[in-house]
Amino acid sequence: MDKFDQQILALLRADARLPVSQIAREVNLSRSAVSERIRQLEHSGVISGYHAHVAVPGEAAIKVYLELFYSGGRCEHYVELMRVFPEVRRCSGISGETDMLVYIEAPSMLRFSEVRGEIENFPGMQKVKTHMMVKDWVF
Repeated sequence: MDKFDQQILALLRADARLPVSQIAREVNLSRSAVSERIRQLEHSGVISGYHAHVAVPGEAAIKVYLELFYSGGRCEHYVELMRVFPEVRRCSGISGETDMLVYIEAPSMLRFSEVRGEIENFPGMQKVKTHMMVKDWVF
């Protein structure tokens, strides 16, 4: 699976009803190339179906901050890797021992766990600390 497949999957995760023509524009490939890639992803089982996620009124998404510690890379490099996850809402380069702070909103713990697992396997990633948001005050 290359970067185009990852971008296509990220777009479909965000909106499974996205037209192939729009996906093609987003990833800079032809419509036929995108259609073929989607067909192959479906055939190989990477895409196992298209589902409607129904939000329950008042139910909040899982909200998490990740502290990332990595070596041999720059923040901009890791920000680019994060762009494939629609759950990642913000990446911040901060001062101190932590290299980057990442804010994630996921629809479930399972999906959060999948995203975190992929981030942990980024090249040069040394440690990922998780901080679950339990209460939020908005001013």
